[in-house]
Amino acid sequence: MKLLENARLDTVSAAVSTNTGDIVIEGRIESYSCKMAGNDKKLYKTLNEGNAPSDLQALSPPQSAQPVGSSPTNPFHFASRKRTISTTSQEEGGTLCDTISRKTLFHLISTLNASFQPDYDFSNAKSHEFSREPSLQVVMDTINANLAANMGDSFMGLKTALWSAMDDEIQLNDCDIYSYNPDLDSDPYGEEGSLWSFNYFFYNKKMKRIIFFTCKASSPSILTMSDEDDEQFEMDFTDTTMDDVSRNPMVMSP
Repeated sequence: MKLLENARLDTVSAAVSTNTGDIVIEGRIESYSCKMAGNDKKLYKTLNEGNAPSDLQALSPPQSAQPVGSSPTNPFHFASRKRTISTTSQEEGGTLCDTISRKTLFHLISTLNASFQPDYDFSNAKSHEFSREPSLQVVMDTINANLAANMGDSFMGLKTALWSAMDDEIQLNDCDIYSYNPDLDSDPYGEEGSLWSFNYFFYNKKMKRIIFFTCKASSPSILTMSDEDDEQFEMDFTDTTMDDVSRNPMVMSP
């Protein structure tokens, strides 16, 4: 995946990332070309070994949910996309689930690798860690609700610019939207102090482009305690070392 430069997305990403005093929000909105780069070809071969790129994999149910009786709260009232559902079993009692092609799954995994490199490697991520979201409006409402609840009036002034920048970059109405919902061991935001997070992919197949919107909220008190613990560890280590030297001056001898 190749990161595409976009000054407007950089600006809204910086605006979303804020410290309100009660909560620390870190957000990134990045645009990627689906053109293979670097280790993408190797990963593509590995994921599709013995299978066709068009083979379908089962996804988990979507995490976002449209509140009953709710109405669109965003001035960009995009048309909802019809959700494609496939049957995994035709027998009585069979379950319904969304599916994803191996090629599309590769694009999502490659996007994660590109966005979080070099700290994390998602090459072994499975399809059940992803979901296909039911509609653009549901995702917009979910993101807006999370950010507005924590950023207040500052987000209300940013909301229109955020969705406008994304729409101009990728034509949101033409996108399939996926989310990444890993277990705690795989979650890059699973550290102590994390309050909530989301990872959404807006995939425009015709444009061969993905916008990745990732965001987390953390407690500043936990982050401060972590920093204090690190400082205390360094002080304890220094004191211990000096005590050893005072008891045994030969420790400092060459």
